[in-house]
Amino acid sequence: MKRTMQLVLLGLLLLAGCSRSEPGKEPAAGAANDPSATGKPVAVTLALNWFPEVEHGGFYAALVHGYYAEAGLDVKILPGGPEAPVVPQVATGAVTFGVANADDVLFGRAQQAPIVAVLAPLQTSPRCLIVHEKLGIKGFADLKNMTIAMSSARAFAQYLRKKLPLEGVQIVPYSGSVAQFLLHEDYAQQGYVFSEPFVIRRQGGDPKELMLRDIGFNPYTSVLVANEKTLSKDPAVVRKMADAVRRGWEKYLADPLPTNERIHALNPEMGMDILAFGSETIRPLVVDEATQKDGLGHMSPERWQTLLEQLVETNQIDAGKVDSKAAFVNLP
Repeated sequence: MKRTMQLVLLGLLLLAGCSRSEPGKEPAAGAANDPSATGKPVAVTLALNWFPEVEHGGFYAALVHGYYAEAGLDVKILPGGPEAPVVPQVATGAVTFGVANADDVLFGRAQQAPIVAVLAPLQTSPRCLIVHEKLGIKGFADLKNMTIAMSSARAFAQYLRKKLPLEGVQIVPYSGSVAQFLLHEDYAQQGYVFSEPFVIRRQGGDPKELMLRDIGFNPYTSVLVANEKTLSKDPAVVRKMADAVRRGWEKYLADPLPTNERIHALNPEMGMDILAFGSETIRPLVVDEATQKDGLGHMSPERWQTLLEQLVETNQIDAGKVDSKAAFVNLP
């Protein structure tokens, strides 16, 4: 299980020693490691939670269009994959920054990982369950007498189990493939709305997406995270990184082609057709009413607290273990 393995690794790494700043403390002022102050690029690493794809569009756009360099940062992006240990890597300082979902941030903090979310590009979760259109399923309450492939250890799966009767439903592990969905009508599977549905349609299937946000589970996704120590000691670096990533997402939404070409070169399984589809599909997930009001990447205390309460309700985090207000910071 991805999260279980990450937490085991996290525990081992934290035993090796990892300093922790005061939770919720605002980053200190100062010019330490400030790229504009030293005149030399500051080398940082950014660990992705998966192979390069659309959900990383803004991070790569900042590289393609030179926004990191303009900020005085020499950024090396490290592709992820299955079991990518982003939270442990950031917690121990093995990497400077990482990309993770909000629920993973809270799970990490429950294990005393000193990680903080500093920018949330995707305001709306792309997570969905995919069913066959021909079945006439209208919503999650209609999920009965079928097989659902999903990663049971993931937070969204635990939430579904808690909230839905799932009468006659057999839950099987998610393989990462759409093959079984194409073969069986009484089969549903997890996915991201800008990825698996496109693959299914291209192979002649009839996917219908049931969005997890519609039943209240809507964690921030593809969040930029940093170590509390980095935020405290090198606030200028964190701010410049967040600003460059923000510019990258704005550019990606306006002109995705150059970045999609880079992503395709790095991950040939992501064809230009699916990347074009994805860059359009992801737009409303990034730009919503909150974005228009508060700016791209802004996070609300209410959203973090709601997510924490959901994880406590589903027995994934012990009550009182985590302070949601200390899990994120909106940088000026």
